[in-house]
Amino acid sequence: MIPPAATTHLLYLHGFRSSPRSMKAQKVAARVRQRHPGVTWWCPQLPPSPREAMALVTEGTADWPRTTMAVVGSSLGGFYARWLALQTGCRAALLNPAVFPARDLAKYIGEQTAWHDPQERFFFQPGFVNELRTLEADIARLSPPHPASPGRQFAIVAQGDEVLDWREMRAFCAGGELRLLPGSDHAISDFDAHIDALFDFLALAT
Repeated sequence: MIPPAATTHLLYLHGFRSSPRSMKAQKVAARVRQRHPGVTWWCPQLPPSPREAMALVTEGTADWPRTTMAVVGSSLGGFYARWLALQTGCRAALLNPAVFPARDLAKYIGEQTAWHDPQERFFFQPGFVNELRTLEADIARLSPPHPASPGRQFAIVAQGDEVLDWREMRAFCAGGELRLLPGSDHAISDFDAHIDALFDFLALAT
């Protein structure tokens, strides 16, 4: 099998109530800056509306080369990353990805605070759940039973995740390379132990 071309453009998508200031986003950003300064890096602050978030990402990556771009996503960002990979054919790395976000986030309708700045508030509207259902339908329509391959998708799934069911995540990541952690947690607090495997998959240009 011919290895994929080196990644020249890298997108990072954070999770629900999170931001580019998340621990994993910061660690990935720092390594890209230090070791791969020629790579185009983008980690946008995503709006709470899933439709607007994907419109932002789609527009922002419209001129990126599909064969040498990749996306990393954590939690809800992992769900978004899977959606984007199916839309563009790019490689994707999923970190404890949300599988059924419409179901899981329906209980968060109302005012929310941002993890990294409790003073920052936003309203998670009922319509956002319907927008998530639309994205879920897109994924179901575009992906066969085992949609990914080890060269195109990499996932880190923690059995100790206190927020998401690791069995659902494992099924969602079927076909790709899976790093199943016997413990850890939703934040993957031991991310330092796994970042090398992530970067091995991404194969960033130097």
